[in-house]
Amino acid sequence: MRRAIDIVPAGHWPKDQQRDEITLDFDSRHRRRLRMVADGGLEFLLDLPEAAVMHHGDGLKLEDGGMVCVVAAREPLLEITAPTPEYLMRLAWHIGNRHLPAELHANRLYIRDDHVIAEMVRGLGGTARQVRSAFTPEGGAYRGEAHHHQAKGHHHHHDHGDGHDDGHSHD
Repeated sequence: MRRAIDIVPAGHWPKDQQRDEITLDFDSRHRRRLRMVADGGLEFLLDLPEAAVMHHGDGLKLEDGGMVCVVAAREPLLEITAPTPEYLMRLAWHIGNRHLPAELHANRLYIRDDHVIAEMVRGLGGTARQVRSAFTPEGGAYRGEAHHHQAKGHHHHHDHGDGHDDGHSHD
């Protein structure tokens, strides 16, 4: 069976080496070793030295030099906003206090869709709107999950058509 032995950051691998693509939700994009079947049917073993987070557009490098492009799946999320940045920080604190994975932006947060948390946010004066989008929460401070793109100097422009609804886009 073919093996994928490395993750190459988006924009740092030649597209002409792409053999297939694989669409994965966030949980499936944090793995070390797993048999996978790409969207076009290519079967391979993800065989990394340690667990790593795969981001949208990253390439899984096959032993023969070919690449499988990672596509971040759209997932049901809550977009959380608040009237002021200070208030959004308070909402972020409440979400963090519940140890929920969160994707952070200057004027909004994204978490997995959860009706209980949506009601809490609304009860605290924020807004919570259901959306379907790729989910890339902050990495854990103690698990070495910081975004490898930033660590390697990669600037992710988020122009990948990630399917954010109602005019939403990453800043």
